[in-house]
Order: sequence, then structure tokens, then C-alpha cells
Amino acid sequence: MRYFIDSEFGERGAGYPIDLISIGIVAEDGRSYYAENSDCDLSATSDWVRTNVVPHLNARRWVRPRDAIARDLVAFVAARPGAPEFWGYFCGFDWVVLCQIFGDMSMLPAGWPYSCRDLRQALDERGLAGVKQPDDAPHHALADARWVAETWRRHIAEGGEVMPGSSGAGPGEETNDG
Repeated sequence: MRYFIDSEFGERGAGYPIDLISIGIVAEDGRSYYAENSDCDLSATSDWVRTNVVPHLNARRWVRPRDAIARDLVAFVAARPGAPEFWGYFCGFDWVVLCQIFGDMSMLPAGWPYSCRDLRQALDERGLAGVKQPDDAPHHALADARWVAETWRRHIAEGGEVMPGSSGAGPGEETNDG
């Protein structure tokens, strides 16, 4: 089962963990999960986060402590059989912050992968550099996860071929054709 993820987070640079603000996940079967982290210190976030993320939080309705979010995610993924496959968009930080919910990488739930597939890379490999998340879209984890799921369905699942004239390499990358 595929799970499409996005998160909103605060970061303060070296020496500080990435601080989960909210997480959204959409399952391939249409189920979704959203939570806001009550353990997050919003006062320690950047001006950008306070301007572009905080206004879109649902405040109170979906607020949960980090350990409850961890339990929720395990139950959400365990509700369907098989190994999960996670996808995100420019998802390096999203994946790290999701994994940190459980502690460290060694504490991930059994059967979960150690990596997340990146939709941006898959689009680039198919010569679809022009497919991008709108810059003016509100920064909301569940809305963004829905965009990832729909874009994956439209361009990867249904279109899944490398575009003619594309090497499959991302922009500026070379291929080793032997």
C-alpha cells in the first residue's frame, strides 16, 4: 500500500531537531490522516512558518501529542496488509520528521522502509519538470499530501513512462549508458 505524506515543521539549524508541526498522510485506498503536534513550540519557529503555516493550522480539532501521533500512524498503516511504501514531494525533511516521531531510525515500526520515495525525482526522471506544486497553495500538510497522491496517480501510476527525448536523468544529471 502506498502512503503519500507531507508535513509542516520548524527548523532552527544545526544542533536542533526538526520540530514537527503537523503531518498529513493519504493512503492509496483514499483514507487520510491529519494531526497537529501539541508538543511543538510554535514560538520557536521562523517568521516564514508563523506567516505561511500557522494560519492554516486547525487549532484544537486535530491536536495530539507526539506519542499519540506515533500510535495513530502505526494503526493507520497497519489497517491494510503489506509493506508500506511512502511517497512525498521534496520529501527529505518530511521523512526525517516522520521518523523522529518514533525516536530514531531503529525505532521505526516493523516492516516500515528506511526511505521515502520522492515524487519530484520521479517526475524529473519522466521528463516532467514542469509539473510542480503551485507556489501559492496554502501550506497545509493534509492538502499537500492530497496533492502528492493525486499528482502521483496522474503522472506516475497512469503515465508511468519516461517522456520521449528524456534520458530518465534529472535536470543536469548524466546517465551511465555503459
